[in-house]
Amino acid sequence: MTHADPGPLGPPPLSARQQQRNAFRRRRTLRRAAVGTVSSLVVLGLLAWVITSAPGWPRVRETFFSGYHARESFPAIWDAFWLNVRLFLTVEALVLPLALLVAVVRVIPSPAMAPFKILAAAYTDVFRGIPTILVVMLVGFGFPALGLAGVPTSLFWLGVIALTLSYGAYVAEVIRAGILSVHPTQWAAGRALGLGYGQTLTRVILPQAVRNVTPPLMNDFVSLQKDTALVSTIGLVEALRAASVYQASTFNVTSLCVAALFFIVVTIPLARFTDWLTIRSMRRQGGS
Repeated sequence: MTHADPGPLGPPPLSARQQQRNAFRRRRTLRRAAVGTVSSLVVLGLLAWVITSAPGWPRVRETFFSGYHARESFPAIWDAFWLNVRLFLTVEALVLPLALLVAVVRVIPSPAMAPFKILAAAYTDVFRGIPTILVVMLVGFGFPALGLAGVPTSLFWLGVIALTLSYGAYVAEVIRAGILSVHPTQWAAGRALGLGYGQTLTRVILPQAVRNVTPPLMNDFVSLQKDTALVSTIGLVEALRAASVYQASTFNVTSLCVAALFFIVVTIPLARFTDWLTIRSMRRQGGS
């Protein structure tokens, strides 16, 4: 006698004990969320009441959070902030290949690469040791003073060069640390499959290295987004300079708070995305 194929079976039903555990976990999650929400509202509300009830609050509000000065300064700061965005995107696009090149040069074991390894190490040591604002001033004021043909004089590109040189050194060390964090057996596995050194590096090692250091790379780019304000020191009119011009004419610092708010709006999503990447990486390593 033949029997009909019952087909694929679904997951087995949960036991009564497991259903009780799942219900308890759901109740516990909801209870924790409720407690956290209520406590946050109470503490933040109390803090807001204490601040706004302080004797000097009207003066603080007028100096830092004036609605009139915020409305007046907003258009100029908004237009200038797009320069910060363009600067950030341009520098990021240049930093990644530069840093990758420097990192790869420093890990290649070939003796013939010794002079290039020395130059790469000197570059990272020098530009990590110099404050970024000093690099911006050296490039922004020094390059035009050379008067050489082919040397850029645009303030935008001088700022790009300065930030790329500075952050390229930091990001190169992050990528190099990622390459060194890959277990040596991965190199051996690539060579055992018949891959050359370059193929093993590009196809096996670098993908793992970049995945390992994505959270710290994102932290560097969050810092880069904020440090675009440093180009104001060489006369480039970005958000900070626009806010400073308004502040100097009104003697009210609300415009600086508006500029700070622009940076916060961009930085917080990047920071939360970095936190998410870090948690995901920790979960992956814990599950492996």
